[in-house]
Amino acid sequence: QVQLVESGGGLVQAGGSLRLSCAASGGTFSKYALGWFRQAPGKEREFVAAISWSGLRTIYADSVKGRFTISRENAKNTMYLQMNGPKPEDTAVYYCAATYTSGSYLFNGESSYNYWGQGTQVTVSS
Repeated sequence: QVQLVESGGGLVQAGGSLRLSCAASGGTFSKYALGWFRQAPGKEREFVAAISWSGLRTIYADSVKGRFTISRENAKNTMYLQMNGPKPEDTAVYYCAATYTSGSYLFNGESSYNYWGQGTQVTVSS
């Protein structure tokens, strides 16, 4: 099993930038596929981005493609979400998620992930 802790959230102006981090412990980090999800008040949790265990394969939701970048540093047991040009509609609680995999798989479905962080609030002002 693995424990996940997000950090880096806060208040940012539209057009600025923000980087979220997800630190993992208790597992073999390189063996986990990872993803970011977000949930706004009164909304369903939605997929943001995912990355394979090697970091070579990524996928993004259409709403963030070209603005957000997912990455990972396995030696540091950490995943990142770089948010460039955030918009007010990006305001949400952001969660990191992980699932063990035996290969270079990529998942965008919430049900594919077994482990979740506690979330970090991101607020984008106009």
